[in-house]
Amino acid sequence: MSDGSQSEAAVSFISLFSARGWRVALAESCTGGLVASLLTEVPGCSAVLWGGVVAYSNECKTGLLGVESDTIEKYGAVSAETARGMSKGMLRLSGADLAIGITGIAGPTGGSAEKPVGLVWFSWAGKDGLSREESVVFAGDRSAIRRSAARHALRRAVALAAEITGNTGEKA
Repeated sequence: MSDGSQSEAAVSFISLFSARGWRVALAESCTGGLVASLLTEVPGCSAVLWGGVVAYSNECKTGLLGVESDTIEKYGAVSAETARGMSKGMLRLSGADLAIGITGIAGPTGGSAEKPVGLVWFSWAGKDGLSREESVVFAGDRSAIRRSAARHALRRAVALAAEITGNTGEKA
């Protein structure tokens, strides 16, 4: 499941967040727990990983994470708005320093002209008010899309660390 670049992303993430005393919580849909799996391959992850949920169904997104059903009806399960609702809901549940929400279309079916296979929406929400969303369209089969999305979520979180105020109260 892991290749060198996945391990590198997870190691960098664990190293940075551990050094700063930060915790992360995950709300994964299309990645199906792959981000959590990558993190738990790294020794010391328990200092960083609060936990997570695989919120694959819309019922889980609304019932557990608190994403408004109107949001999913209006924008779809694969949207910036839903990803934001997932990350902010996970942040509320966990009290972590950062929550990551991921929702997308891993394929091979389910895509459309507006939302093609490979489209993944990400959201990073910080307890200091940080809120970032972005989409990426990844190439490849279902497995490649999921692996690429998991790596991207971690790499982007490391890049956003300069904007995150952790529990130390200091800017990175």
